[in-house]
Amino acid sequence: MPLTRIASLGAALGLSLATAAISAPALADHGRSDLHETLAERSAPDRGWVQRSSSVRFATFNASLNRAAKGELAADLSTPDDAQAATVAEIIQRTRPDVLLINEFDYDPAAVDLFRDNYLAVAHGDAAPIDYPYAFIAPSNTGVATGHDLDNDGTVGGGNDAHGFGEFEGQYGMLVLSRYPIVEDEVRTFQKFRWIDMPGAMLPDDPATAEPADWYAPEELADLRLSSKSHWDVPIRTGRRTVHFLVSHPTPPSFDGAEDRNGTRNHDEIRFWADYVSGARYMYDDEGRRGGLRRGAPFVIAGDLNSDPLDGDSVPGATDQLLDHPRIRDPRPTSTGAVEASALQGGANAEHTGDPAYDTADFADTGASGPGNLRADYVLPSRSLPVRSAGVFWPSSDDPLSRLTGVYPFPSSDHRSVWVDVRVPR
Repeated sequence: MPLTRIASLGAALGLSLATAAISAPALADHGRSDLHETLAERSAPDRGWVQRSSSVRFATFNASLNRAAKGELAADLSTPDDAQAATVAEIIQRTRPDVLLINEFDYDPAAVDLFRDNYLAVAHGDAAPIDYPYAFIAPSNTGVATGHDLDNDGTVGGGNDAHGFGEFEGQYGMLVLSRYPIVEDEVRTFQKFRWIDMPGAMLPDDPATAEPADWYAPEELADLRLSSKSHWDVPIRTGRRTVHFLVSHPTPPSFDGAEDRNGTRNHDEIRFWADYVSGARYMYDDEGRRGGLRRGAPFVIAGDLNSDPLDGDSVPGATDQLLDHPRIRDPRPTSTGAVEASALQGGANAEHTGDPAYDTADFADTGASGPGNLRADYVLPSRSLPVRSAGVFWPSSDDPLSRLTGVYPFPSSDHRSVWVDVRVPR
């Protein structure tokens, strides 16, 4: 069930300029000075922040707040002593998003308040606490048994045979935190939408047979859900306007075989939002309501999409479904830390064709399964929302705050926080 809490809006908005992300090349007309003005404005005390500015910061962060067993996350967050959670909280306090998606936050409503109270509400270093009065969390398909042998290994059970990979229900879930009200009565979740119900679905093919798209048996397709976690439309009320925060976490396009069952699913999980913002009629939410987003509604798509436009194991064109969409704007956020990491780590990175400035994830660079660093995490506003600035929190090694991102084993996550400031008309 969703979880919403209303609390004081008295937290401070401190942000060290040492963390300033590089403005995206596509935003060169705004310039670095404009970005610094943005950060300086956000570092002011948090008095009347809702009324002060029409700029809203949306962010995504795969914070790796997943744990190995059910209940372990809440146990770790029950005290302020978990080093990884404290590091994640400091990154959030320094980037200070107004609306934030956290990927890989195990589904546990009790853990939400524990994270807010014991970590986000507590100052870390010289970063000020931050308050999120509103939150949304809901079940995930991870670890939910299908009763089928989805990986065709001759046995039924375990993460590979669940609707989404997970060792327990809700592992690798999602959480939305907001400083603006969530219009909870209008939230839509698509956890149970079946993959087979997507017209023209890119279903995986068993290369050992002559039949097309036959990796899954008909009885498996009759049950298998599209979303490896879930797809959520979370309306955020920013003044007099509502912005639809469209969030998900598609499965990685790897950990499979020649049938590419994860790659094809990743493609169609991404495609879902392209169809949704186009107003497609085929999808149905968990309450039985059909259809996509109404025409003209402003939105921001966010999440760890596990897909790079040029490199890695994705189905070609998977992210282009969003990046080239006529209703979607790509701010192309960058960082100096990503460029430095690519050069220092080498390996697979040296073979990449994409610009490392856009990378958001620090993945293994060597070995057969090492994809190198990739652009995996996205914040993509609708074209109706003008972009003011954008960035990736990936400090270079000479920045004191590089301690928050570090190198493997990472003190926070192998993903970086990505944010975009948009102007929302009042």
